Amino acid sequence: MSLSKLDSHLKLALASIPVFTDDGRMDLAELDRLLAVALEDHAVDPEEKRVLANVLARAEKDGVDAEVQARIAEVRQLHGL
Repeated sequence: MSLSKLDSHLKLALASIPVFTDDGRMDLAELDRLLAVALEDHAVDPEEKRVLANVLARAEKDGVDAEVQARIAEVRQLHGL
């Protein structure tokens, strides 16, 4: 099955894997890539919100810098996470 045929929340989950496998910490570029996946259809549906919330919580648990933390807070507010 091609990636384009996967449900958007599954694409998002797969896109999050490199965030935690390269250096284990989310940076702004990685966060922006995840948001781009979630916003491909110009909306963040409930399943995407669930996945994104879990990924962001995991990233915070592993530690993020202040700039990423501020962007995470912005994402949560904008998308109701």
